[in-house]
Parts: sequence; C-alpha cells; structure tokens
Amino acid sequence: MAASRFDWRRLIARNTFLFALLLLIVSVLINWSLQDNFFELRSLNRNLRGFLPLIILAIGQTIVVIGGGVDLSVGAMVSLANAILITMIVPESTPAQVLLAIGAACGAGLLAGALNGFAVAYLRLQPIVTTYATSFLYAGLALLILPRPGGAIPEPLEDLYRSTPLDIPFVVYVIIVLVALWLLLRSTRFGQYLFATGGKAEAAYATGVPVNRIRWLTYVLAGLFAALAGLAYTLLTSSGNPRSGDDMTLPSVVAVVLGGTRLAGGQGGVIGTVLAVIILGIFRNIISFANIESWWQTLVNALIILVALAGPGVVALARRRGT
Repeated sequence: MAASRFDWRRLIARNTFLFALLLLIVSVLINWSLQDNFFELRSLNRNLRGFLPLIILAIGQTIVVIGGGVDLSVGAMVSLANAILITMIVPESTPAQVLLAIGAACGAGLLAGALNGFAVAYLRLQPIVTTYATSFLYAGLALLILPRPGGAIPEPLEDLYRSTPLDIPFVVYVIIVLVALWLLLRSTRFGQYLFATGGKAEAAYATGVPVNRIRWLTYVLAGLFAALAGLAYTLLTSSGNPRSGDDMTLPSVVAVVLGGTRLAGGQGGVIGTVLAVIILGIFRNIISFANIESWWQTLVNALIILVALAGPGVVALARRRGT
C-alpha cells in the first residue's frame, strides 16, 4: 500500500499538469453540452485565436514563477508591444517593415524585462512591489505612443492568424512550437538551474548556480513573451489599444497556479499553464452560454490564488496535527 501511494505521489510531482488536464476534460464536456458546434473547425479556431495571447503571456509568467519570482507588469508590456506594433504597421506595410516593427516590439519587451530583472535579481527589491511599480511605467509609455485605440494591419497578417493549414488552426502549430521550446529549454543547463534557483536559492548558490543571472534571465524571457503576446493580440484584433493588456496580468498568474506551478517556485511547467489558459477561456464561454453573472469569473480567479497561497500552510498544519 505504501509503495503504491509513493508511486502516485511521484506521478503527481512529475506531472503537475494532471489536475489541469482533468479539469480541462470536464470543462470541455460542459461547454460542449451548451454549445453544439464547439468541436467544429470554425468554432475551435475562433476560440484558440482568442486564447493565444494569454497562453503566450502565461508561459513567460510561468518561467518567472518557477524561478522564484512573479511579474505584475506583463500586462502593461503587452499594451506597450501592441502600441509599438500598431504604430509602426499600416495596411500598406511591406514584409520588411512588418519584421522591423516586430523586432522593435520584442526589443522593448526584452528591455522592460531586463529592467525588472535587474531590480529584482541585483538590487534585491521585492518582485511584487517592483513589477507593480514598473507596470505604470510601461502602461504610461503605451499611452504616450498610442494615446487612443485605432490602427490597422495588412490583410495577409489577419489571414495568416485565421488560417487552418491541413484543417488544423494555425494557433495549434504555434502552441506546439512553444511547448517544444519549453521541453528543450527544460533539458538544458539553464532549465536545471531554473528549478534549482526557484526551489532552494541558497543551496543552488552554494553549488555554483549563478542565481542572480538566472533570475534576471527569467524576467528578460517574460518580457519577450509579453511582447509576443502583444503581437498575438494585434493579429487577433487587427488594431491597437493602449490598455490592451490591463486585464491580462491576473489571469496569467491564475493560469500559472491552476496549471500546477507552485507560487513559491521550483516546481511546475508550461504544459499545465497552456491547459489552464484554455480552461479559463472555456469557463468564460460557459458563463456566457449559461447566462451566469460575469463576476463569477473574477471570483474563481481570486479563489484560485487564495487556495494556492493558503494550500501549503493548510497541508503543513494538517500534517502537524496528524502526527
């Protein structure tokens, strides 16, 4: 009996996304019962296009959280990237001009992430306070670049984002590439250092892990993924909004927690995060089709965070009383 229980715990520890997978299956079945055309290609494509910006953003957040931090400025960085893209891209833009705009947006994301990482890793400032403060800086820059919503992008870019090569939504290919990149990253030395830094930073430092550099790099990557999320949002809406990322920061943290990544760091992964974003998106669909008050979405998000924060303490208390 003890051996089987140990194996079960080890399975859960190695595959933290299993709960998210189970919850995804349940939510899909509920959504399907409310929406008959849920599995039709057109409906799947539309849903996945809407999920992709948050998927990309939450992947970057996952890397930061695994490394022992958190980034509350990612939503503002999405707004900044969107403002840069829609300002530099017009319907008549050439491929070279589009690539230049994407490069500028990614560069801005990298610089913003580097600033966050420097403040957290090297100046030893609190991640929550620091990134909350820098979020106002990036949001202000977005408003400076794009004072009001508007703009348009070339039609071929819109068609690419909506396309379904081989009857598979283009977004699915993007998700597969992102997950593959994560699996590759996890197998590298950086991936090993990432989990060691988030798990026990002092012990990792004692064994030669460059803890400060690893933490700095997690924020740099989060900035890059925020810029890519801004690109996905631009392709989704075909326009710009200087406040486009305002409502994306909290869901990115919720998706990380729901996907099985521990807020304390050192455990988790991107696969669960991707599943969790899809769950949150499907939950919004269920609320819409079932005519449920929209505030339930906010309530569920808050409860997930509270459970994630209180869970370890509750488990520890139960163990102490049980011994």
